[in-house]
Amino acid sequence: MSPATDDYIKPMPWTMADILDATKGDLLLGNIKSSFSGISIDSRSISSDELFVAIRGNIYDGFSFAGYVIKQGIRGLLINMEKANGLPYEKWRKKGVVCVAVKDTTKALGDLARFNRKRADVSVVAITGSNGKTSTKDMTAAVVARKFCTLSTEGNLNNEIGLPLTLFRLCSRHKWAILELGINNPGEMGRLADICLPDVGVITNISRAHLEGLGSIKGIMRAKGELLEKIRPDGTAILNADDRRVLDMADKTSRNVLFYGLSNRAAVRAESVINKEGGVSFTLVLPSGAVPVNLRVFGDFMVSNALAASAVGYLLGISVLEIKAGLEDFKPAHGRMNIIMIGLAHIIDDTYNANPDSMKAAIMTLKSLKGKNRGAIIIGDMFELGEYSESTHKEIGSLSAKSDIAKLYITGGFAESVAAGAREKDNSLDIFTGTREEILEDLTDWLMPGDWVLIKGSRAMGMEKIVEGLKDYVLSFTLSAS
Repeated sequence: MSPATDDYIKPMPWTMADILDATKGDLLLGNIKSSFSGISIDSRSISSDELFVAIRGNIYDGFSFAGYVIKQGIRGLLINMEKANGLPYEKWRKKGVVCVAVKDTTKALGDLARFNRKRADVSVVAITGSNGKTSTKDMTAAVVARKFCTLSTEGNLNNEIGLPLTLFRLCSRHKWAILELGINNPGEMGRLADICLPDVGVITNISRAHLEGLGSIKGIMRAKGELLEKIRPDGTAILNADDRRVLDMADKTSRNVLFYGLSNRAAVRAESVINKEGGVSFTLVLPSGAVPVNLRVFGDFMVSNALAASAVGYLLGISVLEIKAGLEDFKPAHGRMNIIMIGLAHIIDDTYNANPDSMKAAIMTLKSLKGKNRGAIIIGDMFELGEYSESTHKEIGSLSAKSDIAKLYITGGFAESVAAGAREKDNSLDIFTGTREEILEDLTDWLMPGDWVLIKGSRAMGMEKIVEGLKDYVLSFTLSAS
């Protein structure tokens, strides 16, 4: 099997001694010699031989499912200490239940993950940034897996809950873990880094994302910069030389620094970048040599993500040809700059998430790709911008109007702000505001062969439903015509 394959590798089992050592919890009930095959927080999918950690979330308290999982045959629980009073000890004792209590089950989950990371004896690449984290992580995993057995973050498991769930998949065969770290508030990055103990840290960029929680660009810089403080002392920070805010961070870290970007300052850089029909191509220049690369994705920002992945590969001693092969194998995750043909129109599905700078990058990519064809942009709200919400949505409207599009569709609470910004730049632009369903109905009448349409908004806006609706419409039209 390929050294990259990790789905056939079973995670390491847990003894009760491991659990108590990791969490410093108290054994309230059960046999200290008990053991478990893994850790789970999901009462719907937990296996009978796993330990159930009762996480208190924003909506549900995992402890409320304790009785249910025990009825399903679960024999191990980790709960908050405050729940210890009033437990049905005698009933659980008869069932052979093991119960451990801690002050905070969310923190304990991270402590268990840190324990697992250390005993697996792997090396860790931690990736963060305002934009491009997921694509950079996936590209990096594709490169590193060319040489090493590699674990990487799946989906959006990049926070205080998701990161531990990723690390629980580690086993002794893994050599590297490629992890994405996402934050919303100050202090979170330090905690995530304390859990995963990075050997290498990558910062892709610093821009306006999560302003509601982080307050300002300076707040974002401070929060992301916590990663550099947590890289092991002889580790390396891989930084974007094209982002002046990231460059400022380089002057403040004592770790080794490896730069990537288009700048001559970058040791890993791209030359001769060309956007073409099948994707974007460039010459990858490394200290160890140069090679042409053809990415099967679109957008100059994807070149930057590829350079970050290449820098990791170079640092790990992966050959330039293996780096090239890993990059060219990369396919974007669902909803991240996927270009699909619906009928004879080109749909850019970038619906996974949005912030002001990723929105700008997507709009500029649409302008580049559509050429002289008609273009449309469908914009949903960008969340977590706090006091900057109205101004940034107006700014995006203005940029849209300057991007040579034929029509602008807008939905969400800030639709009028987007529209106002657009009208200031082009009062003749055809603007449609409404619900997703209303937009879809109008779009199906407006769309013509050869058109290019960008669809983008924050995750909770559900903009992917417009993509799905377009597919369903074309399918039903095709079936009715046949």
